[in-house]
Amino acid sequence: MQSPSRRAFLVGRRPERSPWDAFLDHLRRIAQGTVHDFSTEAGCARLVPGHMQDVYHARSLCMEHGVTLALDGIPSAARLEDSPVLWIEPGAAMARCERLGPGDPRWFVQPGCLVGDLEQAGLPQFRDQPPHLTVAAWLADRRGCDWDCGDTAASGLVHALVLLADGTQANLGAFGVDNRKPLDNARIQGLIPRLFELASASAAQGLQADGLWNGRYRLDALHPSAGGTVNLAHLLLGHGGELGWVEWLVFDERIGQPVERSYDLRYGRRADAGRSVGETDLAVRALFDPDGLFPDQGQQFT
Repeated sequence: MQSPSRRAFLVGRRPERSPWDAFLDHLRRIAQGTVHDFSTEAGCARLVPGHMQDVYHARSLCMEHGVTLALDGIPSAARLEDSPVLWIEPGAAMARCERLGPGDPRWFVQPGCLVGDLEQAGLPQFRDQPPHLTVAAWLADRRGCDWDCGDTAASGLVHALVLLADGTQANLGAFGVDNRKPLDNARIQGLIPRLFELASASAAQGLQADGLWNGRYRLDALHPSAGGTVNLAHLLLGHGGELGWVEWLVFDERIGQPVERSYDLRYGRRADAGRSVGETDLAVRALFDPDGLFPDQGQQFT
Protein backbone atom coordinates (compact mmCIF):
# COMPACT_ATOMS: atom_id res chain seq x y z
CA MET A 1 0.00 0.00 0.00
CA GLN A 2 1.32 3.42 -0.93
CA SER A 3 2.04 5.63 2.08
CA PRO A 4 0.42 9.10 2.39
CA SER A 5 3.85 10.73 2.24
CA ARG A 6 4.76 8.79 -0.93
CA ARG A 7 1.41 9.73 -2.52
CA ALA A 8 1.90 13.41 -1.63
CA PHE A 9 5.36 13.34 -3.17
CA LEU A 10 4.04 11.89 -6.44
CA VAL A 11 1.00 14.16 -6.92
CA GLY A 12 2.23 17.27 -5.12
CA ARG A 13 0.68 18.97 -2.18
CA ARG A 14 -2.72 20.54 -2.71
CA PRO A 15 -2.35 24.32 -2.33
CA GLU A 16 -4.24 25.84 0.52
CA ARG A 17 -7.40 27.64 -0.51
CA SER A 18 -7.52 31.37 0.09
CA PRO A 19 -10.38 32.82 2.18
CA TRP A 20 -11.82 34.23 -1.06
CA ASP A 21 -11.78 30.81 -2.74
CA ALA A 22 -13.45 29.28 0.30
CA PHE A 23 -16.15 31.97 0.15
CA LEU A 24 -16.79 31.37 -3.57
CA ASP A 25 -16.82 27.58 -3.22
CA HIS A 26 -19.44 27.80 -0.48
CA LEU A 27 -21.53 30.30 -2.43
CA ARG A 28 -21.48 28.15 -5.56
CA ARG A 29 -22.57 25.08 -3.60
CA ILE A 30 -25.70 26.72 -2.25
CA ALA A 31 -26.70 29.30 -4.87
CA GLN A 32 -29.41 28.46 -7.39
CA GLY A 33 -28.29 31.32 -9.61
CA THR A 34 -25.00 31.96 -11.41
CA VAL A 35 -21.73 33.11 -9.85
CA HIS A 36 -19.00 34.80 -11.91
CA ASP A 37 -15.49 35.30 -10.47
CA PHE A 38 -13.55 38.28 -11.83
CA SER A 39 -10.24 37.19 -10.27
CA THR A 40 -9.08 40.52 -8.89
CA GLU A 41 -6.38 40.82 -6.25
CA ALA A 42 -8.82 41.66 -3.45
CA GLY A 43 -11.55 39.33 -4.70
CA CYS A 44 -14.54 40.29 -6.84
CA ALA A 45 -17.52 38.29 -8.07
CA ARG A 46 -21.07 38.74 -9.33
CA LEU A 47 -24.12 36.73 -8.29
CA VAL A 48 -27.27 36.69 -10.40
CA PRO A 49 -29.73 35.10 -7.96
CA GLY A 50 -32.04 32.34 -9.06
CA HIS A 51 -34.25 33.02 -6.04
CA MET A 52 -34.39 35.41 -3.10
CA GLN A 53 -33.00 32.59 -0.98
CA ASP A 54 -29.69 33.11 -2.82
CA VAL A 55 -29.52 36.65 -1.44
CA TYR A 56 -30.20 35.39 2.09
CA HIS A 57 -27.36 32.90 1.78
CA ALA A 58 -25.06 35.50 0.23
CA ARG A 59 -25.72 37.95 3.07
CA SER A 60 -24.83 35.33 5.65
CA LEU A 61 -21.66 34.28 3.83
CA CYS A 62 -20.55 37.86 3.26
CA MET A 63 -20.90 38.58 6.97
CA GLU A 64 -18.97 35.42 7.84
CA HIS A 65 -16.10 36.07 5.41
CA GLY A 66 -15.86 39.87 5.60
CA VAL A 67 -17.04 40.41 2.02
CA THR A 68 -18.89 43.56 0.98
CA LEU A 69 -22.35 42.93 -0.49
CA ALA A 70 -23.02 45.47 -3.26
CA LEU A 71 -25.95 46.09 -5.58
CA ASP A 72 -24.88 45.81 -9.20
CA GLY A 73 -26.08 48.24 -11.87
CA ILE A 74 -26.15 51.52 -9.92
CA PRO A 75 -25.19 54.47 -12.15
CA SER A 76 -21.75 55.85 -11.21
CA ALA A 77 -21.18 52.95 -8.82
CA ALA A 78 -18.04 53.13 -6.68
CA ARG A 79 -15.31 50.72 -7.82
CA LEU A 80 -14.79 49.01 -4.44
CA GLU A 81 -11.35 47.64 -5.29
CA ASP A 82 -9.71 47.68 -1.86
CA SER A 83 -11.56 44.76 -0.27
CA PRO A 84 -13.41 41.62 -1.40
CA VAL A 85 -16.83 42.37 -2.86
CA LEU A 86 -19.79 40.37 -4.13
CA TRP A 87 -21.93 42.27 -6.62
CA ILE A 88 -25.52 41.05 -6.75
CA GLU A 89 -27.49 41.70 -9.91
CA PRO A 90 -31.25 41.20 -9.56
CA GLY A 91 -32.18 39.49 -12.81
CA ALA A 92 -35.16 37.91 -14.51
CA ALA A 93 -35.81 35.54 -11.60
CA MET A 94 -36.86 38.50 -9.46
CA ALA A 95 -38.45 40.86 -11.96
CA ARG A 96 -42.20 40.61 -11.29
CA CYS A 97 -44.26 43.74 -11.86
CA GLU A 98 -48.03 43.51 -11.40
CA ARG A 99 -51.02 45.26 -9.90
CA LEU A 100 -51.98 44.15 -6.42
CA GLY A 101 -55.43 43.38 -7.81
CA PRO A 102 -57.69 44.12 -10.78
CA GLY A 103 -58.05 47.88 -11.10
CA ASP A 104 -55.83 48.50 -8.05
CA PRO A 105 -53.62 51.60 -8.53
CA ARG A 106 -50.84 49.98 -6.51
CA TRP A 107 -48.11 47.91 -8.15
CA PHE A 108 -46.04 45.11 -6.61
CA VAL A 109 -42.52 45.38 -8.02
CA GLN A 110 -39.49 43.13 -7.49
CA PRO A 111 -35.95 44.58 -7.61
CA GLY A 112 -35.04 43.14 -11.01
CA CYS A 113 -37.96 44.76 -12.83
CA LEU A 114 -36.74 47.21 -15.48
CA VAL A 115 -37.55 50.90 -15.30
CA GLY A 116 -38.64 50.83 -18.94
CA ASP A 117 -41.30 48.25 -18.10
CA LEU A 118 -42.61 50.44 -15.28
CA GLU A 119 -42.80 53.45 -17.56
CA GLN A 120 -44.74 51.44 -20.12
CA ALA A 121 -47.07 50.31 -17.35
CA GLY A 122 -47.96 53.97 -16.87
CA LEU A 123 -46.05 54.97 -13.73
CA PRO A 124 -45.11 58.61 -14.43
CA GLN A 125 -42.17 58.87 -12.01
CA PHE A 126 -40.12 56.67 -14.36
CA ARG A 127 -40.53 59.00 -17.30
CA ASP A 128 -37.17 60.01 -18.82
CA GLN A 129 -35.28 57.56 -16.58
CA PRO A 130 -32.82 55.09 -18.20
CA PRO A 131 -35.08 52.20 -19.27
CA HIS A 132 -32.35 49.57 -18.82
CA LEU A 133 -31.97 50.19 -15.08
CA THR A 134 -33.46 47.74 -12.62
CA VAL A 135 -35.84 49.37 -10.17
CA ALA A 136 -33.36 48.47 -7.40
CA ALA A 137 -30.63 50.45 -9.16
CA TRP A 138 -33.03 53.34 -9.80
CA LEU A 139 -34.02 53.43 -6.15
CA ALA A 140 -30.35 53.57 -5.13
CA ASP A 141 -29.48 56.34 -7.62
CA ARG A 142 -29.30 59.79 -6.02
CA ARG A 143 -29.79 61.49 -9.37
CA GLY A 144 -32.90 59.55 -10.31
CA CYS A 145 -34.48 60.03 -6.87
CA ASP A 146 -33.60 63.69 -6.28
CA TRP A 147 -36.95 65.17 -5.36
CA ASP A 148 -37.13 68.44 -3.43
CA CYS A 149 -37.02 68.48 0.37
CA GLY A 150 -40.19 67.09 1.86
CA ASP A 151 -41.48 65.99 -1.53
CA THR A 152 -40.40 62.35 -1.47
CA ALA A 153 -44.04 61.22 -1.84
CA ALA A 154 -43.72 62.20 -5.51
CA SER A 155 -41.69 59.00 -5.92
CA GLY A 156 -44.97 57.09 -5.72
CA LEU A 157 -43.28 54.62 -3.37
CA VAL A 158 -45.64 53.50 -0.62
CA HIS A 159 -44.00 50.38 0.81
CA ALA A 160 -40.74 48.44 0.80
CA LEU A 161 -39.53 45.17 2.27
CA VAL A 162 -35.82 45.48 2.98
CA LEU A 163 -33.24 42.92 4.07
CA LEU A 164 -30.94 44.59 6.58
CA ALA A 165 -27.32 43.64 7.23
CA ASP A 166 -28.14 41.54 10.30
CA GLY A 167 -30.71 39.47 8.38
CA THR A 168 -33.74 41.37 9.68
CA GLN A 169 -36.56 41.93 7.20
CA ALA A 170 -37.86 45.46 7.68
CA ASN A 171 -41.32 46.48 6.49
CA LEU A 172 -41.04 50.18 5.70
CA GLY A 173 -44.11 52.20 4.82
CA ALA A 174 -46.50 54.87 6.06
CA PHE A 175 -45.97 55.68 9.71
CA GLY A 176 -48.22 57.60 12.04
CA VAL A 177 -51.14 57.40 14.43
CA ASP A 178 -53.16 55.24 12.05
CA ASN A 179 -50.31 53.03 10.90
CA ARG A 180 -47.84 51.54 13.36
CA LYS A 181 -46.95 48.42 11.35
CA PRO A 182 -43.18 49.12 11.33
CA LEU A 183 -43.20 48.78 15.12
CA ASP A 184 -44.09 45.08 14.75
CA ASN A 185 -40.37 44.55 14.16
CA ALA A 186 -38.17 44.83 17.26
CA ARG A 187 -35.17 45.93 15.20
CA ILE A 188 -37.19 48.79 13.69
CA GLN A 189 -38.67 49.71 17.07
CA GLY A 190 -35.20 50.76 18.18
CA LEU A 191 -34.27 52.37 14.88
CA ILE A 192 -37.27 54.67 14.31
CA PRO A 193 -36.93 56.94 17.39
CA ARG A 194 -33.25 57.50 16.64
CA LEU A 195 -34.02 58.39 13.01
CA PHE A 196 -36.53 61.01 14.14
CA GLU A 197 -33.96 62.43 16.55
CA LEU A 198 -31.44 62.74 13.74
CA ALA A 199 -33.98 64.31 11.39
CA SER A 200 -34.83 66.97 13.97
CA ALA A 201 -31.25 67.77 14.99
CA SER A 202 -29.50 70.94 13.89
CA ALA A 203 -27.01 68.95 11.80
CA ALA A 204 -29.85 67.61 9.64
CA GLN A 205 -31.31 71.08 9.25
CA GLY A 206 -27.99 72.13 7.75
CA LEU A 207 -28.42 69.55 4.98
CA GLN A 208 -31.31 71.56 3.53
CA ALA A 209 -30.62 74.46 1.20
CA ASP A 210 -32.90 76.23 -1.29
CA GLY A 211 -35.40 73.40 -1.20
CA LEU A 212 -32.74 70.78 -1.91
CA TRP A 213 -31.61 67.88 0.25
CA ASN A 214 -27.82 67.63 0.46
CA GLY A 215 -27.51 64.50 2.58
CA ARG A 216 -26.84 61.00 1.33
CA TYR A 217 -29.93 59.57 3.04
CA ARG A 218 -33.39 61.15 2.80
CA LEU A 219 -34.10 62.05 6.41
CA ASP A 220 -36.28 64.85 5.06
CA ALA A 221 -38.83 62.09 4.41
CA LEU A 222 -39.56 62.21 8.15
CA HIS A 223 -40.63 65.85 7.78
CA PRO A 224 -42.85 65.82 4.68
CA SER A 225 -44.35 68.93 3.16
CA ALA A 226 -47.64 70.24 4.56
CA GLY A 227 -50.37 67.66 4.21
CA GLY A 228 -47.93 64.85 3.59
CA THR A 229 -47.55 61.59 5.51
CA VAL A 230 -44.34 60.22 6.95
CA ASN A 231 -43.30 57.14 4.99
CA LEU A 232 -40.24 55.23 6.15
CA ALA A 233 -39.79 53.61 2.73
CA HIS A 234 -38.73 57.02 1.41
CA LEU A 235 -35.52 56.75 3.44
CA LEU A 236 -34.33 54.40 0.69
CA LEU A 237 -34.65 56.94 -2.12
CA GLY A 238 -31.13 57.48 -3.47
CA HIS A 239 -29.56 55.34 -0.73
CA GLY A 240 -26.68 54.22 -2.97
CA GLY A 241 -27.11 50.57 -2.04
CA GLU A 242 -25.66 51.41 1.38
CA LEU A 243 -28.57 50.74 3.74
CA GLY A 244 -30.00 47.36 2.77
CA TRP A 245 -31.14 45.01 0.03
CA VAL A 246 -34.63 45.69 -1.35
CA GLU A 247 -36.75 42.53 -1.64
CA TRP A 248 -39.83 44.18 -3.12
CA LEU A 249 -41.55 47.54 -3.47
CA VAL A 250 -45.10 48.86 -3.83
CA PHE A 251 -45.81 51.94 -5.94
CA ASP A 252 -49.06 53.90 -6.25
CA GLU A 253 -49.60 55.10 -9.81
CA ARG A 254 -51.85 57.95 -8.62
CA ILE A 255 -49.17 59.92 -6.80
CA GLY A 256 -45.90 59.37 -8.68
CA GLN A 257 -44.32 62.36 -10.42
CA PRO A 258 -41.00 62.65 -12.26
CA VAL A 259 -38.10 64.65 -10.85
CA GLU A 260 -38.53 68.06 -12.45
CA ARG A 261 -35.14 69.68 -11.99
CA SER A 262 -31.91 68.30 -13.34
CA TYR A 263 -29.50 66.90 -10.75
CA ASP A 264 -26.63 68.39 -12.75
CA LEU A 265 -28.10 71.88 -12.34
CA ARG A 266 -28.34 71.35 -8.60
CA TYR A 267 -24.93 69.80 -8.29
CA GLY A 268 -22.90 72.99 -8.16
CA ARG A 269 -24.70 73.99 -4.96
CA ARG A 270 -24.51 70.59 -3.30
CA ALA A 271 -21.06 69.36 -4.37
CA ASP A 272 -19.34 70.09 -1.08
CA ALA A 273 -22.02 68.27 0.88
CA GLY A 274 -21.86 65.36 -1.55
CA ARG A 275 -18.11 64.83 -1.32
CA SER A 276 -17.95 64.70 2.45
CA VAL A 277 -19.84 62.34 4.71
CA GLY A 278 -21.27 64.42 7.53
CA GLU A 279 -22.09 63.25 11.00
CA THR A 280 -25.74 62.82 10.12
CA ASP A 281 -24.97 60.54 7.18
CA LEU A 282 -22.61 58.45 9.28
CA ALA A 283 -25.20 58.14 12.04
CA VAL A 284 -27.93 56.97 9.64
CA ARG A 285 -25.67 54.39 8.08
CA ALA A 286 -24.56 53.12 11.49
CA LEU A 287 -28.21 52.58 12.45
CA PHE A 288 -28.94 50.49 9.36
CA ASP A 289 -25.60 48.72 8.89
CA PRO A 290 -23.37 48.92 11.99
CA ASP A 291 -21.14 46.03 10.82
CA GLY A 292 -20.40 47.45 7.37
CA LEU A 293 -21.86 44.67 5.22
CA PHE A 294 -22.92 47.07 2.46
CA PRO A 295 -20.61 49.61 0.79
CA ASP A 296 -19.90 52.73 2.83
CA GLN A 297 -20.09 54.60 -0.47
CA GLY A 298 -21.89 52.67 -3.16
CA GLN A 299 -22.26 55.58 -5.57
CA GLN A 300 -19.64 58.11 -6.55
CA PHE A 301 -20.34 61.83 -6.66
CA THR A 302 -18.83 63.08 -9.89
